[in-house]
Amino acid sequence: MKSSTMTIGEVADHFGLPAHVLRHWESVGLLRPARVTGGRRRYTRDDLFRVASILRAKQAGLSLPDIRAFLAAGDPAARKDVLRRNHDAVQARMAALRSALDLLAAGLNCSHEDISTCPNYRGQLAELVEVGGRG
Repeated sequence: MKSSTMTIGEVADHFGLPAHVLRHWESVGLLRPARVTGGRRRYTRDDLFRVASILRAKQAGLSLPDIRAFLAAGDPAARKDVLRRNHDAVQARMAALRSALDLLAAGLNCSHEDISTCPNYRGQLAELVEVGGRG
């Protein structure tokens, strides 16, 4: 950081975000940058760490309300609760992605003339096709 504080434009450029995203995060209680003359926002190094935390949490799939709850929690147990709940959700999404990847690999590795009738490919879809335990 070139000075002790940064403008909203500098922070937005630093993180590759539009400035309106930082304004929105402020409006929903995720950020509270200091204000100087004329009401201009000034971001400190701590604010940058908060922006980085928000970005990483969003990458992990946390909603803005969960991110706010995590950042606002004064109790470490409350923070862990937010993380635990989202950890379980990410694991479920990863399992779904693994299944999707298996389906794509089955299609790409198929030497059958028509992939849509390939037994290996259809095997990947079998659980979706099963009705009442019958095939």
